[in-house]
Amino acid sequence: MGEYLRIQEMLKEGEAYAGLILGKDGETDYHLVLLPDDVSDVSWPTAREWAGSQEGDLPTRRELALLFANLRERFDRVWYWSNEQHDTRPQLVWGQNFASGIQTVYGRPFRGHARAVRRIGSS
Repeated sequence: MGEYLRIQEMLKEGEAYAGLILGKDGETDYHLVLLPDDVSDVSWPTAREWAGSQEGDLPTRRELALLFANLRERFDRVWYWSNEQHDTRPQLVWGQNFASGIQTVYGRPFRGHARAVRRIGSS
């Protein structure tokens, strides 16, 4: 409970705590924070630039799944970009539909929605 309260105190206005992402393959655990703003009708390169301008990053696929599970109500019921390209087809990028929860790929020029996140290291 103490770490949760510490994270809550670190949130900036409009941010929401999404939860803990468990480290895999020797990576450390970290806390995920959803930033307040969103953008729509943007290509993947534009979405990445926008997230950086918010002092954040686009979420990974795992992070999108956590956001869908814990903060679904803070998203429109549409498709959102991730920061992950397809492993064998880099012209495609993963994203998540917040109406159904399905993750799929679209081409970089596709016009989707984006939310930015920031990560806080676990102690």
